[in-house]
Amino acid sequence: MVTVHDVARAAGVSISTVSRALTAPERVAAATRDRVTRAAAELGYRPNVAASGLRMGRTHAVGLLVPDLENPYFASVTKSVQARARAEGYEVFVADSDEDPDVEPELIGALAARTDGLIVASPRSGEAELSAALVGLTAVLASRELPEIAAFAGAAEGDGAAESGGSAEGAAGARGIPSVAVDDADGAAQVLGHLHALGHRSVGVAAGPPSSWSGRRRLAGLVDAAARWDLDLVRLGTFQPYFAGGTRAADHAVASGVTAVVAFNDLMALGILSRLRERGVDVPGRMSVVGFDDVQLATLVSPALTTVRAPLARLGRRAVDLLLARLRGGDPPAGVQLPVELMIRGSSGPAPAGPVS
Repeated sequence: MVTVHDVARAAGVSISTVSRALTAPERVAAATRDRVTRAAAELGYRPNVAASGLRMGRTHAVGLLVPDLENPYFASVTKSVQARARAEGYEVFVADSDEDPDVEPELIGALAARTDGLIVASPRSGEAELSAALVGLTAVLASRELPEIAAFAGAAEGDGAAESGGSAEGAAGARGIPSVAVDDADGAAQVLGHLHALGHRSVGVAAGPPSSWSGRRRLAGLVDAAARWDLDLVRLGTFQPYFAGGTRAADHAVASGVTAVVAFNDLMALGILSRLRERGVDVPGRMSVVGFDDVQLATLVSPALTTVRAPLARLGRRAVDLLLARLRGGDPPAGVQLPVELMIRGSSGPAPAGPVS
């Protein structure tokens, strides 16, 4: 097994110089650094990142908090976060809140104790609770934004946030916590523009949990787009963001007389498709169904699901990049918004000519 002693001997430098060249290259002269890295590569030496991290007070790990790992949306985000972080030499600890906002502050604290920084994806906590939980931590939000809350900026300063690696600005100060999200409003506009072009004039909305920030943005986008297209938007209610929630929403859609229904996410949309099939409602002949996210299952059903494609892999990678920029002393943008695309498939079609019964 190749050791640091072997690399030092081959490069003609001390062990401490090898350590600096591999962990803090900016502190070593370029010629010496090149000699060390070349010797390490030739010998096949791999530094013990965990051990060096402990010596420097760093873990070389990041935390990821998600609301539901069984949801394909968050499974995809988690996979991309892990791939990007590991490519940069970081391990990832993942925690699942099971859609429970009350446990999120505890999970955030547990992850923070074991990692250098956190990615908090789609947290369900309220603004004040989430801001309080993130005070003093180096964190990035995915599919969520926090407004500027002066009270928490002051709390961060008073709690010595800068000493712990997070600054008052990072905790919830002048620029807020860096975040990356998808353009939910544009997705909603694309959906209703598509349905309007197909002749639909009455569209049902199966909303997700009120605690979902993305869900509220999608609903607001649908309301704005409905006014633009002069559509009758029928709110069918709020439902759990699962397949079972969609099955319940389907009965409301049929009873309401709408010719199309837009679901909070693809899991709900798949539940709607299943229930409509059970009831003998032709899709898209009598009712069109549209989802959000474009998870893999969307193309595996019949008819295939029309849905808004969110760039989930890019979302995860970008969140890691923002976090690592902060950990490395950079100044990442406060908010990044990623474009979405409507994927038109078999579950949406022209509005029926006669009344829906």
